[in-house]
Amino acid sequence: MCGRYAQTRNADRIARDFLVDQVVDELAGPSWNVAPTQVVPAVLERAEDDDVARQLRVLHWGLVSSWAKDTKVGARMINARSETVLDKPAFRRAAAHRRALVPMDGYYEWQQPAQPGTRKTPYYLHADDPLAAAGLYELWRDPSKSDDDPERWLWSLTIITRPAHDELGHIHDRCPLLLPPDRWDDWLNPRITAPDEVGAMLAHVPEPHLQPREVSPAVGNVRNNGPELAAPLR
Repeated sequence: MCGRYAQTRNADRIARDFLVDQVVDELAGPSWNVAPTQVVPAVLERAEDDDVARQLRVLHWGLVSSWAKDTKVGARMINARSETVLDKPAFRRAAAHRRALVPMDGYYEWQQPAQPGTRKTPYYLHADDPLAAAGLYELWRDPSKSDDDPERWLWSLTIITRPAHDELGHIHDRCPLLLPPDRWDDWLNPRITAPDEVGAMLAHVPEPHLQPREVSPAVGNVRNNGPELAAPLR
């Protein structure tokens, strides 16, 4: 799964890295311990008339479908499996029409203990360049708010995961679906909606070359934040 990650780029840097046309929302400061249900930056494309604009927005991490009765479901929808995302009712329309990129510096995974009674070991997985995870987003209309309330729409997202088949699979059996830059344009393109085309994008993503390092168990507490969380333990 992907349950924690680091994201320290500011809006200008993300806009430059992802060729963003519009910075819609103000970003919070850097975080070395991004956790589910928090507000996170995401890059997406919106079609308006004959134009498509690439936007940088902040979205709630935990997908809330348009038909959800309330937002509580979002806490259970932080990840979507690449193998079933086109079949699950909660994700399939977003997979066809509302795809996003989630900027991250690296992410954390916890390795199961070798012996019973010992705790899991946290690792920080990263690369030489910042990462971009495949995501999906949705808009949920809050029925308690009026039509002229700017807060009536909740924008939320989920991060897609895949099996971890490479040498890092011993740390955790799943990892975020990380897209290289040459896949970004097609993934964000809102005019690509056919399930077979989206399925092909999901199926033919190369394995990332990541560097793992053991880090402090302090990352397990969402109240902790700072560069020391991603620093080598030894």
